Amino acid sequence: MIHGIINVYKEKGYTSHDVVARLRGILGQKRIGHTGTLDPDAEGVLPVCLGKATKVCELLADWDKTYRAILLLGQVTDTQDVSGEILETREVTASIKEVYEAIQSFKGEYAQVPPMYSALKVNGKKLYELAREGKTVERKARNVQIHEIKIHEIVLPRISMTVNCSKGTYIRTLCHDIGQKVGCGGCMEQLLRTQVGMFRVEESLRLDEIEVLHDLGQLQEHMAAIDSLFSLYPAVTVKQEYQKLLDNGNELYGRQVGKQGFPGQDGPVRMYGSDGNFQAVYEYLKKENRFRPMKMF
Repeated sequence: MIHGIINVYKEKGYTSHDVVARLRGILGQKRIGHTGTLDPDAEGVLPVCLGKATKVCELLADWDKTYRAILLLGQVTDTQDVSGEILETREVTASIKEVYEAIQSFKGEYAQVPPMYSALKVNGKKLYELAREGKTVERKARNVQIHEIKIHEIVLPRISMTVNCSKGTYIRTLCHDIGQKVGCGGCMEQLLRTQVGMFRVEESLRLDEIEVLHDLGQLQEHMAAIDSLFSLYPAVTVKQEYQKLLDNGNELYGRQVGKQGFPGQDGPVRMYGSDGNFQAVYEYLKKENRFRPMKMF
């Protein structure tokens, strides 16, 4: 079984589930999980976890994300992007300055109401399933963080921009909300996810490329190791005579690990076996000179 994270370039037309299904066929293993949905019409970075790395799917889903988007003003749709049914069209009468100021006003924290066409669940049913049945339910606004909006070009009614934001942010909804603020409505015309945490679009691999690399036996060279996600944590190695304690996920004490990389303060550490293989994330408690397990791999 292969263990690690692949930086997949999700192409248009694929759902995140489609990507996982295709990878299961290519790699011949079932233990695969993606790190958050990306709309079928969107493309770009989709980190996929293999084997033991599926334990960090939630961690990756929590990372900040960066998108390159095109906002189309003057058009409102039921999906908040151009793939949906057009509900309204209006003339764009706002000036470039007014549009610019409206976009920049969304920087920082704002309460965003998730779209009906989304994978969020209400009473056990996905919102997009209800939407397809013609139903609309009340959704609670969620606070999201827009760290930065960089505008590349404004040629009305289109705006090209890059958005860096927190997890759970819907760029479709951001485009819709900007349109409402401008006063003419708006929707998302194009979306490319360029970064998820440490994973950048420049290093991403398309599914066909992954298949070739796997056939050549070179895929592992293009994957991120699990411990690379915790590179900021000190690295600690258990002594050989206490290896079984680590294997069983037991607590460890300072005398049971090597001195190299020993932490000087409380906090998480990368725990390696005596053979040098990464096995877990532990928390060090300085006062008790003790390590307790946080997540085993």
